[in-house]
Amino acid sequence: MRKTILKLALTALAVLTIESGSEACTNVIITRGATRDGSVLVSYAADSHYLFGELYYHPAKDWKAGKMLPIYEWDTNRYLGEIDQVPHTFQTVGNMNEYQVIITETTWGGRPELEDKNGGIDYGSLIYVTLQRAKSAREAIDIIVDLANTYGYCSEGETFSIADKNEAWIMELIGKGVNMKNGVNTQKGIVWVAVRIPDGAICAHANQARIGKFPMDDPDNCLYAPDVISFARRKGYFDGLDSEFSFKKAYCPVDFGTVRGCDARVWSAFNILTDGWFSFYDEEGNPVTRDAYNYLDYVLGHNLDGDLPLYVFPRKKAGVKELADVMRDHYEGTPMDMSQDIGAGGNGLPYRWRPMEWEFDGKKYVNERAIATQQTGFWMVGQARNYVPDVVGGILWFGTDDAATSYLTPIYTSITKVPDCFKEGNGDLLHYSPTSSFWINNRVANACYRMYNIMAPYVRAKADAFELEQAEHKTHSVDSMAVVMYNEIAIKLQKKISSGKDVMVSRTPFAKVVKYVTDCSVKTAQDQFKAWQKLEEELLVKFIDGNVKPQNEDGTFRHSEYSEGVPEKIEWPGYTELWKETVVQEHGEIIQVR
Repeated sequence: MRKTILKLALTALAVLTIESGSEACTNVIITRGATRDGSVLVSYAADSHYLFGELYYHPAKDWKAGKMLPIYEWDTNRYLGEIDQVPHTFQTVGNMNEYQVIITETTWGGRPELEDKNGGIDYGSLIYVTLQRAKSAREAIDIIVDLANTYGYCSEGETFSIADKNEAWIMELIGKGVNMKNGVNTQKGIVWVAVRIPDGAICAHANQARIGKFPMDDPDNCLYAPDVISFARRKGYFDGLDSEFSFKKAYCPVDFGTVRGCDARVWSAFNILTDGWFSFYDEEGNPVTRDAYNYLDYVLGHNLDGDLPLYVFPRKKAGVKELADVMRDHYEGTPMDMSQDIGAGGNGLPYRWRPMEWEFDGKKYVNERAIATQQTGFWMVGQARNYVPDVVGGILWFGTDDAATSYLTPIYTSITKVPDCFKEGNGDLLHYSPTSSFWINNRVANACYRMYNIMAPYVRAKADAFELEQAEHKTHSVDSMAVVMYNEIAIKLQKKISSGKDVMVSRTPFAKVVKYVTDCSVKTAQDQFKAWQKLEEELLVKFIDGNVKPQNEDGTFRHSEYSEGVPEKIEWPGYTELWKETVVQEHGEIIQVR
């Protein structure tokens, strides 16, 4: 268990330069008013070269009075101490709980002097402990603040996406450093601010603090530490009027790396979901609409005086599938598109292997850090819905490895069993498991990397077909049946209670519903895992040695008229025109046909 926690911790490192951003995460929030079905959506990619993709599961549990909960720092597995356990903890499935609360994160480092290594709780523990205790997003904010201030916070600056079935918040926090007196840190705790994302808006964050100026007299939409400004003054981070205070400027000043490697991902997510037009309200409350490319000078790191709005209002509504596809972005069609330079090789690979920053002829250069990346451990879209009961409402769309060549599987958050392909302990980064989703997705992804512009679209079409079928048909069917079962049980319970007789009511009256959604979740995940195993075999046969073998509509391979074991006509797609041009320029005199 603690081994898994350690690996997950490595997904969120401080981002002060492009290089340190190589193991960074991305979140996108879509509020109810911006989704087609009225659900709240939060996406998360846990990206790290040290993270193994698996689904963390903790069933609800009652605890004896006086029970203590040991806390281990995710980044080091260092024992931090114990905190008081609550009488009852809620079920958590990945980054969601049974009440449809969603918490995800990105780390931004910020002021290094504000880190307290002796604090009693880290950012990772804040996420999962809070999920076990909170029934709403606002309650989660209170719990996070209470835990950090009570036990001391030992991690760096952090941004949390915190959502439930009704609303979504972005919360940013950082420690207060160390000031020891008589063996006690008098600065224990955090400074923080949380802003509710308005209904109909979308928000994103990617390892750079996002909250600038915030309203100080609107507790329905903004909460903050009472000393968030005074502490910044005391530390010398800010000396203006309170009305001019910006959380991110005080506690996480930008540099080239945090803008180019982090805010650029936010810009790209907004660009996709708004069709290139950012609509928002300025600091005076005036409506503004701007071309996304007006911000390009900033996100390229050329002008650090620029900025991005905290949230924008899209012109059209989105769903799970659209948000999943945002997580597959490589800056396609923008100046940062890595498939359009010679670094992409002859097959348009949109990735660059680490390090991200490199030097040539005395100058430094960067490889882009897009939303989709090869080192993803797991990724997800959390879907919270207030129009169905909690036992049916929460769905964690869960996947492993590179989002661009993998798929998301719907997992209902009331499940009592985790699909074998996602189970903790089913393989790790040093031990291959043929039954692990993480490993089969890596096999598919790494196969695609050698002929990306030919193979990746083929794989993507398979993922698209599966996700569209699940999002537009299968989950609706499961929802309908589960709600019918729920209502039948609820009516029977109501009749028993209304009868006036002494009746025994089960502690799990909706167990039949839970079993149904569990069976559906497990079967869907395992069936798709098997489909991906077959796909990997198909990729080997179809694209071996740079060949492309033709297929029939049913997927079978076309063979010659003389033998079923010999392909019909093999195709050789060759290389991109940019590759040809570059090779000719560099080596044309030698290889030209005379």
